[in-house]
Amino acid sequence: MVLVYVSAILSLLLTLLAGIPYIDFLKKNLYGQYIREEAPTSHASKAGTPTTGGLIIIIPAIIGSILALVMDQKTGIDVFIVLLTFCLFTFLGFKDDIDKITKKQNKGLGARVKLLLQIFIAAIPAFYIYFKGETFISIFDITSINLGLMYPIFAILTIVGASNAVNLTDGLDGLASGTMFFALSALTLMCIMINRADLAIVSAAVAGRCLGFLYFNKHPARLFMGDTGSLALGGILAVIAVICKLELWLLLFGLIFVIEALSVIIQVISFKTTGKRVFKMSPIHHHFELSGLSETQVVSAFWIFAFITAILACTLKYILS
Repeated sequence: MVLVYVSAILSLLLTLLAGIPYIDFLKKNLYGQYIREEAPTSHASKAGTPTTGGLIIIIPAIIGSILALVMDQKTGIDVFIVLLTFCLFTFLGFKDDIDKITKKQNKGLGARVKLLLQIFIAAIPAFYIYFKGETFISIFDITSINLGLMYPIFAILTIVGASNAVNLTDGLDGLASGTMFFALSALTLMCIMINRADLAIVSAAVAGRCLGFLYFNKHPARLFMGDTGSLALGGILAVIAVICKLELWLLLFGLIFVIEALSVIIQVISFKTTGKRVFKMSPIHHHFELSGLSETQVVSAFWIFAFITAILACTLKYILS
């Protein structure tokens, strides 16, 4: 239990130490963010803000995790799969961010290429769990359903969906990093409840990194995580949940990301079928911005919502376990 805190604190401190030098490096090399044309006009001032900040997600988190795991003498294939997936999603996001910088626009890898690569990465933990024979999903600890041959498809959809949902959430200063901190904290507590100290250490390390990154990402942001960070964060959140058989709990402690993704799906379906928009802009955080709320008000409200769902999920998990 102590080493869970150790991993989080190590990751937090390493992120804080790496932040300033990394921001200076990005500024010198002009690795700045390009803002999409349809974004709210208030976002124009964000153009040029250093991006690819997700690189100081993976390194502190992995160092913090490995050091704590070595001290706890708890390593295994599960941890390796989680960290491998984390790295691959980070590299995918980094490639996307670099393409945007090179092309000097807010479009990186093609949507189909990115999706195919996400599926390939997600297939690694999905088939790993399948060949372990753990093809069931727990229905909130009340009962379970064995999906059999369908399990890899379910796991891949869960992981890819979470990765993209967090990516969509990363649209306001501090929004993704703050809400991910609460989601990862809930996941860490659940891992402890089911005696998965190894994955609790990894989850805590990434949560600590999110808190450290928030120092640089809070409004007005000095650094954006980019797809480098958001794809990796959503990916690792889902991979740990899948390995620990917490897939449906993910819907609760990650409800804010579900809502963000659904708002985009609803908007697209509505516009293509009726020609009308349900929201002023999607994802839904932009809808609230255009409805008159300030960026900090929207982010604060989403943080509170994420905190409540995290507490609710952990409480229900404790009661039903």
